[in-house]
Amino acid sequence: MQPDEIKALIEGHIPESAVNVAFEGSHLVVTVVSSAFEGLTRLKKQQLVYAALSEKIADGTLHAVQMQTLTPEEAGR
Repeated sequence: MQPDEIKALIEGHIPESAVNVAFEGSHLVVTVVSSAFEGLTRLKKQQLVYAALSEKIADGTLHAVQMQTLTPEEAGR
């Protein structure tokens, strides 16, 4: 799976998000910045991202996902 495909999945699931995707070996590293994260706990933010990727995780396309989830304020935007 290509980084652009993963980015499109997340951006399609989380409104007004800015997504950066990279691979470090077999690990997926994702940074997502969205106002949709306002007022959510870290766990709830991560659950939104996992929901976008759940099909690819379930079918084994994606294995390990490391993520950073930020509001625009947290990201300094």
